[in-house]
Amino acid sequence: MNAFEGLAYGFSIALQGQNLLACFIGVLIGTVVGVLPGIGPIGAMALLLPVTYAMTPAGALIMLAGIYYGSMYGGSTTSILLKVPGEVSSVITTIDGYEMARKGRAGAALFVAAVGSFAAGSVGILGLAFLAPVLAASALRFGPPEFFALCVLGLLVLSKLTGSSLIRAAVMVALGLSLSTVGMEPMSGVSRFTFGSLDLAQGLELVPIAIGLFGVAELLSSAHNKLTNEKPLKVSFKELLPTREEWKRSQWPIARGSVLGFLFGLIPGPTAIIATFSSYALERKLSKHPEEFGHGAIEGVAGPESANNGAAQGAFIPLLALGIPFAPASAMLLTALLIHGAKTGPMLMTESPEIFWGVTSSMYIGNLMLLLLNLPLISVFVALLRMPMYLISSIVVLLCVVGTYAISNSILDLWVLLISGVAGYVLRQLKFEPVILLMALALGPILERSFIQSLYLTQGDLLEILTRPIAGSMVFIALLVVLIPFIQRIYKKSF
Repeated sequence: MNAFEGLAYGFSIALQGQNLLACFIGVLIGTVVGVLPGIGPIGAMALLLPVTYAMTPAGALIMLAGIYYGSMYGGSTTSILLKVPGEVSSVITTIDGYEMARKGRAGAALFVAAVGSFAAGSVGILGLAFLAPVLAASALRFGPPEFFALCVLGLLVLSKLTGSSLIRAAVMVALGLSLSTVGMEPMSGVSRFTFGSLDLAQGLELVPIAIGLFGVAELLSSAHNKLTNEKPLKVSFKELLPTREEWKRSQWPIARGSVLGFLFGLIPGPTAIIATFSSYALERKLSKHPEEFGHGAIEGVAGPESANNGAAQGAFIPLLALGIPFAPASAMLLTALLIHGAKTGPMLMTESPEIFWGVTSSMYIGNLMLLLLNLPLISVFVALLRMPMYLISSIVVLLCVVGTYAISNSILDLWVLLISGVAGYVLRQLKFEPVILLMALALGPILERSFIQSLYLTQGDLLEILTRPIAGSMVFIALLVVLIPFIQRIYKKSF
């Protein structure tokens, strides 16, 4: 089916009652997560992974995706009203957004941020509908060697996302791959690292580890965070509408930020952060009033907020078309796909079209819901900032324990949750990135299985993999990812 037929089919899936409810719950939680500093979309998705067990794969992805792009909306609220970014990608919004709030134009800043995010989401959805099928069609020629090379490339790319050193990233990858070997070997059925435990014979569950690394660890880390005591500025609904001049100055920054953010979302790395800073620099350069930037320029809110949501939408293309996440939140969505047993990569569109097109179409519905939520309910979301932290922590702990135990009614999973939480906290204190470990754990079985199949296919000749155009190209790119930093160091020392 073409893109228009696919979108029509997707809307028939997304508009089903349970999926519509899942979309609303996702964007609502995402907005709340964006408003509350310190929780983050990854932690929220990890906490809700057990809830998705009772849902269809399409419904689960619709809800989790809603949390992801919904948090991009909510992050602007605290940036503008409290000068505390709900998300790292909203840092740049604090510069002019808070200055506008101090001048009594908080409503206009919030309105423009919401409209810009909606416009960027619309651009991203069209790009996803038209570009992802083309990318997936070319990837259908993948065999075991290509999947092996793709997994290696994905792990290396993800290792560079947070700017961690190569050694730290390698430690996380090695630890994640080691944990993925616990249980039965996929080809022969031999038990490994089970220590005689029948529970471990099935391998380690992804959900307890994900919840521990991001949910429990976030609670432990938040105990050391010192949040600002500054009170949020009040906003009434009648103050939301921008003036004609403010709206006129926002239109082109919204358009440029939407396209710029979407293009950044297609490449690996912390693209939402890079996109917002790039958009801010671009608008400052193109503005007729550059002296206003830093003192409440509406362009400084419209451009970056559009780029922020555009990058979030663009990141879905490599995830849904290739099965490789280019962002930490995308890695959590891939984990959800694997948990539900759905085909990942280029086969997702052909074998599970209801997931691909359902999620794609639901994004437009979700963005519309977010627009309606973020305007009249701003005062409600601001009230969440006054909620005691001990109350939030108690609810999160309860969700962690109940959600983990409900997966298989196993005490072992609770121990895994506890150990993962402590390990996640320690890793953060040591500046290691837990998402790399989780991604290696998720990709480990695919990597191992495709590697063994490649050995059978090539009769043990690994060099033959390099003669296959797609696999060889990906191995070459993977080598470049590793070698470029060393080449740069040598070049700088030489000159």
